[in-house]
Amino acid sequence: MRLSILAITNALQSQNRNKLSPLLFSFSRSFSQLSSQSQRPSFGIAFDIDGVVLLGNTPIGGSNKALKRLYQDSGDLRIPYIFLTNGGGFRESKRATELSKLLGVNILPCQVVQGHSPFKQLFNRFENEFIVAVGKGEPAAVMAEYGFKNVLSIDEYASYFNGIDPLAQYKKWNTKHAASENSTFKEMAATICSQRVQAAFIVSDSVDWSRDIQVLCDILRTGGLPGRETGHQPHLYFANDDLEYQATFPSERLGMGAFRIALESIFNKIHPNPLEYTSFGKPNPLVFQNAELVLKQLVLSLCPNPCVVNHATSESHHFRTLYMIGDNPSVDIKGARQAGRPWFSILTRTGVFKGKENSSEFPADLVVDTVEEAVEYILRKESI
Repeated sequence: MRLSILAITNALQSQNRNKLSPLLFSFSRSFSQLSSQSQRPSFGIAFDIDGVVLLGNTPIGGSNKALKRLYQDSGDLRIPYIFLTNGGGFRESKRATELSKLLGVNILPCQVVQGHSPFKQLFNRFENEFIVAVGKGEPAAVMAEYGFKNVLSIDEYASYFNGIDPLAQYKKWNTKHAASENSTFKEMAATICSQRVQAAFIVSDSVDWSRDIQVLCDILRTGGLPGRETGHQPHLYFANDDLEYQATFPSERLGMGAFRIALESIFNKIHPNPLEYTSFGKPNPLVFQNAELVLKQLVLSLCPNPCVVNHATSESHHFRTLYMIGDNPSVDIKGARQAGRPWFSILTRTGVFKGKENSSEFPADLVVDTVEEAVEYILRKESI
């Protein structure tokens, strides 16, 4: 049972206006050339990452050249753009650094909007509550950077429960807690095992489906106390609901949406009430509304004199066109279409979509072979 995220999104939009301002103040210096112009840019660009600019850690589709065209020769940014991805698992600051190295341009954290970025807007609700973070990378570090003070990764959480994963002994990659036999660890385990989990956040793709589904079912059906009697389900949040995504393997790989389907199917078989959860990420139109707000704030950093970025000033700027460049018709294109004006969808053939014609189910406004062709079209259309 999916829950509405409208209330969460309202908080997301209001808090983003305040949290982005310090970054944008420094960001405005990167727009030195544009900031001397009398007219602010009337368009912006949102790039998906996997299958559009990268496959794994390898740039594709001329993405290096395409992105460099959005900068001055001096390295200053001249066209406002962001990465709008359902991926994640790492802090926005770390991901920006990695993307900068891979793509050869200077990318700031405020230009990276990941699937789990909206989780930071739940900070006021769960700041001091005990929560569990699931997924590859550094899910607990991500949540800690957002301000959550009492968070464990599911890896660490599961390590405190003897036998919670009956298949652990057969998993060669597992490493038992080095201090699992000392008194300090036993005291910590006793504390953790008696502390009720208030919410679980699926930050990125699960690495160990069998264990994570088992542990999440234990948490969710017992009211946050694995091994106890059935209780009220804690909150559950997914960073995205992608069924598939394009990685380095020729055919698509199962994503977080597939993991959600598996978890929901099993939970509904063992619990009297259906699973309740909230999913973020594309194609939800509210994600595109938030992306528009982020891009507006980037444009406002072009003020000739450093200006304060707030709700009033961001609402005063209107884009003629926002371009969404993606490879997945059911995620990127569907989301842009549902969001409506000013979004213009561009579908590439370097990822999930490989068809000769347009997508029949979710047709894009434009279909191109690569992201380089997409950027060429945009700059030509905008007379840049």
